[in-house]
Amino acid sequence: MKSWPILPTLRGYQVSWLGPDVLAGLTLVAIAVPEQMATARLAGMPTQAGLYAFVAGSVVFALVGRSRQVSVGADSTIAPIIAAGVATVAVVGSSQYTHLVSFLALMVGVVVLIVGFGRLGWISELFSTPVITGVLAGIAVEIFVRELPAILGLAGGGTTTIGRLAKVIHQIGHTNGWAVGIAVGVFAVIVVLERIDRRIPGALIGLIASILLVAGAGLVSHGVQVVGSIHRGLPSFAVPSATFEQARHLLVPALTIAFIVVAQTAATVRGAGRAAVGTRWDFEVDLIGIGAGNVVAGVSGAFPVNASPPRSAVVDTAGGRSQVTSLVAALVVLGVVLLATGLLKDLPKATLGAILVFVATRLIRLKTLRQVLAFSHSEFGLALFTGLVVALVGIEQGVVTAMALSLADRTRRAARPSHAILGREPGTDHWIPDDIGRPTEQVPGVLVYLPYGPLWYGNADYMRFNIPAAIKEAGRPITALVLDTEGMSDIDYTAAQAFGALVNDLKGSGVRTVIARSSHIVHRDLKHSGLLGFLGPDSLWASVADAVEAVKPK
Repeated sequence: MKSWPILPTLRGYQVSWLGPDVLAGLTLVAIAVPEQMATARLAGMPTQAGLYAFVAGSVVFALVGRSRQVSVGADSTIAPIIAAGVATVAVVGSSQYTHLVSFLALMVGVVVLIVGFGRLGWISELFSTPVITGVLAGIAVEIFVRELPAILGLAGGGTTTIGRLAKVIHQIGHTNGWAVGIAVGVFAVIVVLERIDRRIPGALIGLIASILLVAGAGLVSHGVQVVGSIHRGLPSFAVPSATFEQARHLLVPALTIAFIVVAQTAATVRGAGRAAVGTRWDFEVDLIGIGAGNVVAGVSGAFPVNASPPRSAVVDTAGGRSQVTSLVAALVVLGVVLLATGLLKDLPKATLGAILVFVATRLIRLKTLRQVLAFSHSEFGLALFTGLVVALVGIEQGVVTAMALSLADRTRRAARPSHAILGREPGTDHWIPDDIGRPTEQVPGVLVYLPYGPLWYGNADYMRFNIPAAIKEAGRPITALVLDTEGMSDIDYTAAQAFGALVNDLKGSGVRTVIARSSHIVHRDLKHSGLLGFLGPDSLWASVADAVEAVKPK
């Protein structure tokens, strides 16, 4: 294991970077404060817990991480999973609930640390893009439905998406017009100002304006719900604990959150403008930083943290050059926690709901969905089905379903590999697929078959019956099969046995089988399985042209 220094993004730091870093940090604060408070509400935690989470994630990642622009803190993508997971073992809002949320942060931190130290970051690639798009869209629907009561000024209720919608419909007659107006106004401010310049803190401006409106017009007396008093000061540091039964119930949410953290961190690091600082395992070091940030968040009474693509993009756009940006932002947010929480008591819950709905709209990637639909109806169906499961059944179930569907779809494709019948370009020794629009000719008595993919137990029988079918469909007498293995990575034991039976069947039908363009791995597999001897002498050829020349009728 290679060592890494504290504050690695400060290596080679230049004095000229300090100004841009400080300005980017202040820009980050303006965006992060309202977002972190809103995310805390989404997770069912006290408002200040979101600010604690931001400070913990930002400082620890700045000390350890290697990506210069990545921002770490409370994240709306995982907040609904936190709330849904812990609500199964504790009442939302109770002291036990907040305690177990912090314990969940510890669990997530340990899992992500294991992934980082074990160099298991490749698990982030187990989701296909369409399925990830479906998961995010489903989470967006979940966030929107959860925030409807706050936006409409209703009491809300329910434990599932359908249940929450039913409660909203039942209570719709008690909608508070002031709450709706505040939410719509804040949402409009955020949208308009982001279109002008994403560095303008629309959420912060909307937050301040709504506080002034509520306080100045006395809207609390008109039924507008506010967050009320917010705890001021540092958190009480303690290691949270849980019973074995509680930990068992939290294990699946912890694994789900950890997986999303790994996947989202990978996407964030790839998208960061000046992310690179060095070696091949930088991504794993970033995961270690986020894992450690979760541990610190847990002992500070906060909740799981994650890398944020939108905030990281803002840091890059604002000119941040290193993690000094995150340290500046964390210092300012800490000042808010220590000195200014009293200014937030009149903050409307509708404002936080509007901020979260705006964040949710960013999770629905319509452009990607349109591209997926144009590319493949089946993959679009996977995205749609995954989104529905996440939104209507549950995020954890949706994530598990998404992973299963991704692997099942990949397995289905590998078990039914495509193939090509090759033909010779007239006047050359080049053999190309006969269905690509270029003229080809066939050599009498010879069929050249090119499978796309490895020969393994999942497609062994498929290949065994597909090749004779191709010989039959050739429409001419075939006395020799040339198997072009250029697209074949390897052969496993089961497939080797099935291929041997195929060779034997073809031999009984008067068709000889030879191999062209085998890699050293395929050659090894043929040798170890005994197929090389079974095929007989002169059965391996370096090119398709040589193989055809050797087996064509004289």
